[in-house]
Amino acid sequence: MNTDTMGVYGNYYLKRAIVTQLGLGANLPEDAIYPLNLGDEKGNPLNGANSYKIHFDKESLPPVKAFWSVTLYDPEGFQVANSLNRFAVSSWMPFAYNADGSLDLYFQNKSPGEGKEANWLLAPAGPFNLAMRLYGPKSEALTGKWNPPVVEMVPTLQQVTAQ
Repeated sequence: MNTDTMGVYGNYYLKRAIVTQLGLGANLPEDAIYPLNLGDEKGNPLNGANSYKIHFDKESLPPVKAFWSVTLYDPEGFQVANSLNRFAVSSWMPFAYNADGSLDLYFQNKSPGEGKEANWLLAPAGPFNLAMRLYGPKSEALTGKWNPPVVEMVPTLQQVTAQ
């Protein structure tokens, strides 16, 4: 993830123009970075017809001084209305951690099951994208020593029995 000139443009006028076309501007990297995800571990676009998971080992949670979040968007860049009225999962939320201290986040169109719903974002039936935000990122995130884990497609029971 290239963060060294985001928000600090100097004479990078083209980059400044691109960023302002997409939004009002960008924070300085030491304030916030935004890894974007447009596909699963195989590079396939994310789609609510499938179920997905992001797994963080206990030692590999996002390195931040403030907080982090993952937000779900439709292909046009808008948040998706849903029955949970939840548009993001964030480090300040009361997650259900695994016994080993790791964390699984779920992105799918149906409940991941009892005990996992605190870690779930309800996905639309069709295409969607995910964006992670790291506020007050630590040096590991800024230098690339830490990278977000991949979005894994989780096989459904139908897919498993078909194999």
